[in-house]
Amino acid sequence: MKAGWRLFVGLSIFYAIVAVIYYLVGGEAVGITAIALSSGLAGMIGFYLWFTAKRLGNVLPEDNMVGEIADSAGELGFYSPHSWWPLPVAASMCAAGLGLLIGWWLTLIAVGALLISIFGFVLEYEKPSASTH
Repeated sequence: MKAGWRLFVGLSIFYAIVAVIYYLVGGEAVGITAIALSSGLAGMIGFYLWFTAKRLGNVLPEDNMVGEIADSAGELGFYSPHSWWPLPVAASMCAAGLGLLIGWWLTLIAVGALLISIFGFVLEYEKPSASTH
């Protein structure tokens, strides 16, 4: 993937040129903004790929022709084996969406429930610190 960051930087430059041409032709403000934001997004992805390739010594595991699959394997992170918190998050988000159709009162209740369930989901495995009295 040596060409990965070059591809996205090239896309960023292309979108910037297209945004300028679209502005000069008399394009609408929403189109100009969307193309300019696309340029910024492609630039951010290009910078990230360049930065990570530079930190890895410009030799990615994908570039090694005799490499094994395990060469690019890393720690995947911790995934909860049994968590009930996604259920209230989804239910309260569904209620918030329905609240936009039914009434503001349901939206307020659902947003409150959504905040509580998000905090529960994020802090599920946090352990309270023991006080040192």
